[in-house]
Amino acid sequence: MPGIPFIKEFKFDYGTAMEVTPLIRRVVAHNPNPFTFKGTGTYIIGHGKVAVVDPGPDMPEHVDAVLRALRGETVTHILVTHTHMDHVPATPALAKATGAKVYSFGPHPRPESDETPEQFGDFSFAPDVKLNDGDVIQGDGWNVEAVHTPGHISNHLCFALKEEKALLSGDHVMGWSTAVISPPDGNMADYFASLRKLLPRDETLYIPTHGSEIRNPNPFVQSYIEHRLGREAQIIARLKDGPQTIPQMVAKNYADTPIHLHAAAGRSMLAHLIQMVKDGRVKTDDGKARSDSTYRL
Repeated sequence: MPGIPFIKEFKFDYGTAMEVTPLIRRVVAHNPNPFTFKGTGTYIIGHGKVAVVDPGPDMPEHVDAVLRALRGETVTHILVTHTHMDHVPATPALAKATGAKVYSFGPHPRPESDETPEQFGDFSFAPDVKLNDGDVIQGDGWNVEAVHTPGHISNHLCFALKEEKALLSGDHVMGWSTAVISPPDGNMADYFASLRKLLPRDETLYIPTHGSEIRNPNPFVQSYIEHRLGREAQIIARLKDGPQTIPQMVAKNYADTPIHLHAAAGRSMLAHLIQMVKDGRVKTDDGKARSDSTYRL
């Protein structure tokens, strides 16, 4: 299976603003876990009059650290990549302290089925200003383009800083791991399309919310696509042995993954299978792909 050149090295200090590029600083929240790596990175764009990207989890010490980093500056915009709980709950506190308006694609999507998402979102979140694909936020010495990249979640945005050809890539493309695509809102067809959407762009640096920056992004994104195609090939290989459930396939296809991550792997496999049932490569007894379905070629 094609390999992704993961970047596990990450230099940071919790609660301290560190320069990533001349225009971008990062403050990392102390919320490490298997899905956030070392923690959530809150980013500050510009100097003097600035934007803050992804305020992060509702942790008073993190909000205090971000406000310390902003001392003497004016926050003109708060930008949100998406509405998972490790990205947005600190937004109200930051907005109250700074008076800045909040910009995002929209509130957290409410599930239309009984499938439970792997990562819960902040249903209380609502932006002041809705951003659409291609919208440009103009600041003092910086311009940021909103790039709609659904897949990990339908309201996911990346933010392209034009002055530095840098893409704040949220959870869409990360250096340390692949993103979990968790139905019902996580959508594998959208995810493939959003990865391919990045390939013709001219950014030379990706800066994810979690972990270190990616300095040669195009081949990295291509390896992400190849990895997902490889996961589909693994599913086909399993089903050539006969009908299978998701837990049966996860046990074999993710044998090299720690067992406590198998549930999340199962969510991403379900996202693959929903698409594979839809396009006719795989079938189930009732024609629907669910977490408890049995799948066959």
